Amino acid sequence: MKVGVIGGTGLVGSRLVRELSERNVSVRVLARNPEKHRGSNPGVEWVRGDLEAPGSLEGAFDQLDAVFLLNGLAQNETNQGIAAVTAIQKAGIRKIVYLSVPMAEHMLHIPHIKSKIGVEDAIKHSGIAYTILRPNNFYQNDCWFRDAILQYGVYPQPLGTVGLHRVDIGDIAHAAANALLLKGYEGGEYPLNGPEALTGETIAETYSRHTGTDVRYAGNDLDAWYRQAVTAMPEWLARDFQVMYASFQQFGCLGTEQDYARQKELLLREPRSFDDFVAETVTNWKNE
Repeated sequence: MKVGVIGGTGLVGSRLVRELSERNVSVRVLARNPEKHRGSNPGVEWVRGDLEAPGSLEGAFDQLDAVFLLNGLAQNETNQGIAAVTAIQKAGIRKIVYLSVPMAEHMLHIPHIKSKIGVEDAIKHSGIAYTILRPNNFYQNDCWFRDAILQYGVYPQPLGTVGLHRVDIGDIAHAAANALLLKGYEGGEYPLNGPEALTGETIAETYSRHTGTDVRYAGNDLDAWYRQAVTAMPEWLARDFQVMYASFQQFGCLGTEQDYARQKELLLREPRSFDDFVAETVTNWKNE
């Protein structure tokens, strides 16, 4: 079997490439600059393609059995995703696995969530067998906050007090590989959550315990967060995240018993705990 991966250089995509390689699957990764990556994994084929230039996708998906689609956050994310689906459909691919997001009613106004609705519609009307994954907030997003945690004793992500069932990207990659390689998941939509509800305070406490230092939660002031965020990211993206965090603070992002039952059908194992993630991550940070 040969699988294509769109988004294979990011957190989730690169982990999926590794997962597929470990399962002895032939992998082709689409990248804007494949020369930067060739040689990093001898078993992986790298091809040039840019979702913002649909013409560059011609031939990129030929002779593949399935494709994993993860297109990054962008102001034209919907158009990029539809361009990918169109090219995949033209190549005659039999299966597509799309990394989407939770779609609770109260979240649909969040820009990067709303942008995925059009992509999902295109997938569902493409005639291709599909599986849609809906992961929660990633544990690994915390790697962006390494210096804040280690140097300043602050956990800055304003996740609020209601709680999120955050998830490890290893579990997302494992679930995606199952959906790509195994039968029975076609036409399905699967939530992916971690085992415990996490708030800003409980996350900070976990880092305190594993670093052996006092790590405090920076709090829920989204205006203060935005003023800091725009120094490190585009204004549109900071606004997008601000809207997302406001939703998290009001409603959380929590899985249900039905979600976990559904998830287990695809993941086929228990999800990794946040404590295990932090223990490993802090050890790695200290050893670097």
